[in-house]
Formats: sequence, C-alpha cells, structure tokens
Amino acid sequence: QVQVVESGGGLAQPGGSLRLSCAASGSFFRAYAMGWYRQVPGKQRELVAVMPSGGTTNYADSVKGRFTITRDNTKNTVYLQMNSLKPEDTAVYYCNAKYVGNIYWGQGTQVTVSS
Repeated sequence: QVQVVESGGGLAQPGGSLRLSCAASGSFFRAYAMGWYRQVPGKQRELVAVMPSGGTTNYADSVKGRFTITRDNTKNTVYLQMNSLKPEDTAVYYCNAKYVGNIYWGQGTQVTVSS
C-alpha cells in the first residue's frame, strides 16, 4: 500500500503563486508515475499534470505555461508549482501515484484563488 499525502494548498490572489507538495511512501518511488488532478463540486476530476517515472510530462491545456510539475526522488516527493493563478484554478487538488497497475490517491488539498 502506498500512502499519498498532499500539502501546500491555501488562498492566493489572482496572478499569485502557490506550490503544492505530494509525498508518497515506499521504496520504489522512482518507478511511480505521479500526477496532479483537480476537482470542483459538480464536475469530474480532471488531469492537471502528470510525470511518468521516465519520459515526458504532460499538462492540461488550461495550465500549460503556468504550472510546472517536478519530482525529487530523494525525498519521495512531487511538486506542482502554480504561477499566474486564475480564479478558475480554484479546486481541490489531488495527487496520485501509479505503480504496478495500482493507483493510490491522496486526500486532496484545497486551492482557492480569489481577491
């Protein structure tokens, strides 16, 4: 079982920045595909950014050029740097880890963009 824990959410002003962190347990973090998703009430959860264990990262069109996903394998952590935030980025942000056919989700962290 892989434990996934997000942190770093909060309130930001339009145009501001936040950095989310996601820590995943286990000895094989390097092999995990990590992803960030978000969800607003009444809508389906949507992909924000994904980073395979090796290969090219992928971003939703709505966040390209503003958000950056990175990972630190020495800390078992993936980050989502969010710049130029917009009110429509308001959502609960979830992190997941994919490994040997299993998907593990965190509990989510709220991001609110408002003046």
